[in-house]
Amino acid sequence: MDELKKTPLHEEHKKLGGKLVPFGGWDMPVQYTSITEEHINVRENVGIFDVSHMGEIEIRGKDALHYTSYLVTNSVEKMQNGRVKYTPMCYPNGGEIDDLFVYKISDDFVLLVVNASNYEKDLDWVLQNKKGFDVDILGKSFEYGEVAVQGPKAEELLTPFLKGEMPLTELGYFKSMYGELFGKRVLISRTGYTGEDGFEVYSNKNDIVYLWNEIIKKGKKFHILPAGLGARDTLRFEVAYWLYGNDIDKTTNPFEAGQGFAVKFKKNDYIGKEALTKIKEQGISRKLTGLYIASGGIPRHSMEVQKDGKKIGYVTSGNYCPYLKKIHAMAYIDLPFAEKGSKVDIIIRGKRAEAKIIELPFLEPRAGKKKAT
Repeated sequence: MDELKKTPLHEEHKKLGGKLVPFGGWDMPVQYTSITEEHINVRENVGIFDVSHMGEIEIRGKDALHYTSYLVTNSVEKMQNGRVKYTPMCYPNGGEIDDLFVYKISDDFVLLVVNASNYEKDLDWVLQNKKGFDVDILGKSFEYGEVAVQGPKAEELLTPFLKGEMPLTELGYFKSMYGELFGKRVLISRTGYTGEDGFEVYSNKNDIVYLWNEIIKKGKKFHILPAGLGARDTLRFEVAYWLYGNDIDKTTNPFEAGQGFAVKFKKNDYIGKEALTKIKEQGISRKLTGLYIASGGIPRHSMEVQKDGKKIGYVTSGNYCPYLKKIHAMAYIDLPFAEKGSKVDIIIRGKRAEAKIIELPFLEPRAGKKKAT
């Protein structure tokens, strides 16, 4: 068995009493106190996450934007400096390699932030498809450190200590800038995976420990708590953000996953465009759907969804939502069984649990409501 990778903050997690578990090849904290406490604190105050396990791929050169556009489904060639975009990256058949963030740093520098478990696969894909493009591809995952500061008090906490191109209060949603935080050079973006307002802070791996500790120290009066992967998952699930390997993978396409907003057909050719065009024209046969379960247990990934005893789909993610105090699930359900208000059964440990089809997300994200530009 391969030895688990450790982020630069590994020792800090142990000092804080974090419960460490394997995740995507990394030894990561799943919780410090309790998942529920950490979850609620992010919704009401502010939490800090170690996300240094995420993968960073730099694309540099005169074709940086053009090549990035060829790799992903969203429109990126006309992005302004400092803009961030969410996008799927697909195989030629339309199946998803990953979902990721594209950071436009400059005309000749694009940063891709990819899922931790997909980093090596994504880097290989980006390297093998660069033929004919004047670019240099640099895998930088082990040189970056990253923390996410999330919650309604995140801006108030960080603003006095950030010196950047503009005040942090003016940084729009899905925008980024370079600056100094506690005297350390950082790239900071108004993005996150919780549905709350907040920021993701990138630095070199040597500075991230100092930044982590300073943010926690200065955040005490805002009731900051470190939060682990457990709360990160329940937070993203509550607002129905996708988790690669659960809700999307190589067998799913962006249209059935509800990511059609990030698939553009007016842009130049890109990998998967032909297949996605056909899928769009022919229509999907299933879609990712929300479910409410009043009782009967918590649905988990791959559990069967039935209608009148017949399989009509499967659960991708399911959990108790601490803020909503309800049990929900997301599932791919065959059309036309996915109509809102319909009743279906989920087979949970051999027993039927009735579920009602509802709209996604379960909780409307608050991120970007005031800062979208």
